[in-house]
Amino acid sequence: QMQLVESGGGEVQAGGSLTLSCESSGDTSDNYCMGWFRQVPGKEREGVASIATGIGSTVYLDSVKGRFTISHDNVKRTLYLQMESLKPEDTAMYYCAADFNGWCMYTDYVESRQFEFWGQGILVTVSS
Repeated sequence: QMQLVESGGGEVQAGGSLTLSCESSGDTSDNYCMGWFRQVPGKEREGVASIATGIGSTVYLDSVKGRFTISHDNVKRTLYLQMESLKPEDTAMYYCAADFNGWCMYTDYVESRQFEFWGQGILVTVSS
């Protein structure tokens, strides 16, 4: 089983930048997907971005396109989410996830039910 631990969250002013990290350990795969999700109280968890680690293809939520960048370092086994031009509506708990089935290579959206392994979540707060 893979274990995931997020870091890098915190509070930032609107228009600012923040980068989240997700360090993985345990079992891995040559070609798999990793993703970032976010959730606020009373709302469904939404997929923010995903990446196919073997080929580097990415998928983004429409509202973050052009502002967020997902990447993965295969040597460090660390997933990143670079967030720029942050807005108050980006405030949420952010979760790192992994999927060994590789479905992100065949979809144009990030769906939580496709991911098997999850981190504990980390809070991002964007002030007006």
